[in-house]
Order: sequence, then structure tokens, then C-alpha cells
Amino acid sequence: MKLILKLQLVTVLGMLILAGCGGSKSDGLGSVSPTTGWEYNNPENGGYEVVTDHEQEPGPGLVYIEGGSFTMGRTQEDLLYQWDNTPRKVTVSSFYMDQTEIRNVDYREYLHWLDRVFIDQPEVHENALPDTLVWRDEMAYNEPYVDYYFRHPSYNNYPVVGVSWVQARDYCIWRTDRVNEMRLVERGILELDPQQVGRENFNTEAYLAGKYEGVVKENLPSLDPNKDRRRVRMSDGILLPQYRLPTEAEWEFAALGYIGNTYEENIYQRRMYPWDGHNVRNSNKKNRGKMMANFKRGRGDMMGVAGDLNDNASITAPVNSFWPNDYGLYCMAGNVNEWVKDVYRPSSHQDVNDFRPYRGNVFKEYVRNEDGSIAARDSLGRLREKPIDPEDAADRRNYRKADYRNYKDGDIRSRMDYNSQQANAENSTSQMYTDESSLISDQARVYKGGSWKDRAYWLNPGTRRFLDQNHAANDLGFRCAMTHVGSPGGME
Repeated sequence: MKLILKLQLVTVLGMLILAGCGGSKSDGLGSVSPTTGWEYNNPENGGYEVVTDHEQEPGPGLVYIEGGSFTMGRTQEDLLYQWDNTPRKVTVSSFYMDQTEIRNVDYREYLHWLDRVFIDQPEVHENALPDTLVWRDEMAYNEPYVDYYFRHPSYNNYPVVGVSWVQARDYCIWRTDRVNEMRLVERGILELDPQQVGRENFNTEAYLAGKYEGVVKENLPSLDPNKDRRRVRMSDGILLPQYRLPTEAEWEFAALGYIGNTYEENIYQRRMYPWDGHNVRNSNKKNRGKMMANFKRGRGDMMGVAGDLNDNASITAPVNSFWPNDYGLYCMAGNVNEWVKDVYRPSSHQDVNDFRPYRGNVFKEYVRNEDGSIAARDSLGRLREKPIDPEDAADRRNYRKADYRNYKDGDIRSRMDYNSQQANAENSTSQMYTDESSLISDQARVYKGGSWKDRAYWLNPGTRRFLDQNHAANDLGFRCAMTHVGSPGGME
């Protein structure tokens, strides 16, 4: 009878696993381990569970971006003569990106959740509020935008602005948890729990670490002879990777959309904008002459002449305006600039990796108790993290290569040891620049894309600017990305 029950559990498990799968591409795994000869997913031999033939599903709102190599950086004259964006060839892995910029209505959903869950911590909601005062100008009447742009339903589908890099990062964390929580609810594993309050809210990492229980409807059946049921693991393929900000390389690669501009592995024309040609007007016969993006055409000209508005937007435009690029992404030029993940450095191509280039790594680990178990969650329900101590890492071979001091700066290699940097944290970066008043620091983050109040020069995906990660602007928003795991070709 027990064997029959276990076999039934195998069937149920198989159905749940299939529900978590996103495609039918074979990963080459059979039903038997080629190294031990033991059968996978068999309760009679210990029940080692393996999900086979799995491809990752895209999260809500995401578009698949097939990766590849491309020339990253400047494609036109450097008008500012900064020489911080020398062209270099790099490779970007396949990933996912939001089809549009995050909208006001999306961000208000986030604020609603924070206000509902963190009842006893109102500062959490307050810290997430966008700065609507970014619209104020001493010499312009922009008060209506201060009052209405973020809250009025007429602007629901417009990009959220006034959001700092830190706030955008926190939104990505929240979105990851809400999407993964709903995936568990839809699969009958957790009950929908709108009564979550304070730190007792669903967090993906906390759930995987066994620090969040939730209202369990029915855990997965276990093939382990010593267990009847078990929690979901990452190896089940049900939970998605984290939503996050795209790296600068990912953003630029996605904006250029070379997937529609190649022939037999040759890019036949290096693009200046997310579309073909060197013009900002549509060359298609049906829409010939129409503006391809929302930007400032010239001094005092934000939208054209009444009766023939050139981009039909005095400030921002709805996020699905104009024409998508070859990846299906909207407004990768103009409308609003967008935060990316990278720390800004005016460094050359010699200072970055040519595979998945990114500057901003700080390698961390979870805080643990004396017995080695993961410590309790913080006040937001997240696992607490700390930077990896070099002294502890010295005995761990896999950390010896990692240089996470000052984001492997590149401009001048850091010669200080970790302890001296910690003791002089305020000066560690400024010592690398001759100009003590420089705005470049470990908190300077890159943004790209051009906006409704920028000239055409900034619509080029290769251009780059930076801003302090705690600052915001009325022409700066963001969109999320997600790592693609598995085959770079994606689902078939």
C-alpha cells in the first residue's frame, strides 16, 4: 500500500514539475544517472528528484532578449570630449527585459502593498514615495505636474519619474517576491494571504532558506522515503530568478536591437539609434516623416506646432508610444532616461570584462548564527547580508580572484587593503581622483536613453551619463530585467 502511495506521489510530482516547465527543449538528461546508474525520481532507491526538459518561463511583462556580441560604446562624435565610452566589442548573455518603462500605475501598486503590509513601519512606505517635487522649476509653471502626474488616472500609463536608483532597486526586489508568491499560489502550494503584516511577508530568498512558512495549502509530494511532503526548491523550476535593473551593457544591447539587423552573423549596419538609419524620423512609407521618439527637437520646441504635433508629447508620453525596436521594446530612445545597474566610472574598454561587462559588484553572504544556520530576517522580512570578509575568504579558493574593493575601479588600482579602506570609507574613492570636488563616487550610477527634454544626441544608446543613486529627476525612470538561465536560444 505504501508503494502504491509513493507511485501516486510520483505522478502528482510529475504534473507539478510540468506545470513549472516553460518549454519542451531536451536538456539531454535521461531517467537514469549516467554516473551512478540509479534511477531519478524513484522513491524505491531514495527518491533523488530531478526536473528534466525544463526551460525558464519569462516573468510577467518581460520580453526575451537573445544575447550575442556587439560593439558597445560611442557611435558618434564625443561632443563633451570625455572619452569615457571608447567602442569595444563585448558579449552579452541572453536575458529578459520589460517591454516598457515602469508606469505610474505599476509603482502605485507597489506603494499600496507597502502601505498595507508595513502598517507599523510607515517609514517604509514614505521612503519609497517618488519625489514629485522634481517637476518644480523656478522659471516654469509646473505645479500641475507636482500635483497630478503621479496620482491622476490620466497618467496611469505614463512612466514613473522622481524615483532614485535605490528606490528602483527596491521595487525590483518587491516585484520578484510578488511574482514568485503568486506562482506558488497558482500551483496550489500556498494560500493567498492578504493578511501579511510587517516582516511576516513572502520573500523568495527567505522562503528558500526555510525562514518563511506562510499559509501552506499543500507542499510538494516528496519521493524521499523519510518524508511525505516538502517545500519548493529552486531546482523544481517553479520560482523565477530575480527581477533587477539591467546592466549598462544589457541595456545598450537591447536598445540597439541588432537581431533585426544581421545576416549570417554579420551586422550590416552599426546603428546610431534603436532603428535603422541616421535620422530621427520614420522612413516607412505609411508613417514617413513621423518622429521615432519623444525628445526635444530644439530650444523651446518640445512637441511641435498645434495641429501637427511632431511627437505628440509635451513632457512624457505613454510607455507604449511610437514604434518598438526589433526586440519589441518600446521607448528605448527618448521619453525618459533609464537607470541601469552599473556604478559609473570614466574608464576605458581595457578596464571591463568582455563577457557580461558590469561594474558594481559587492560580494556578500548571509548573516549566520554561531551554529552556522541563517540568522533571522530583518524588519522587512528579508535575509540579512554582509560583505564577505577577506580574512574569512582567504581560505576559500573561489573567493581569491574576487576583488570587490571599490568595484575593481579601473581608473587607478586600489593599493589599500580591505581594513584600511573600511577605516577610510569616506575617502577611499576620492583618493583615486585628482579633483577632490568630483561628483564621481561609489554612489554614482549610470543612466541611459535620452528623454523628453533631451536633444537627439542623447537618444543614441551608446551615450551615458551618471547621477547619485539617491537623487531623482523628472526625466528619469527605469525598467526591470531578469537573467535567463539555460540555453541562450531560449524556448522553442
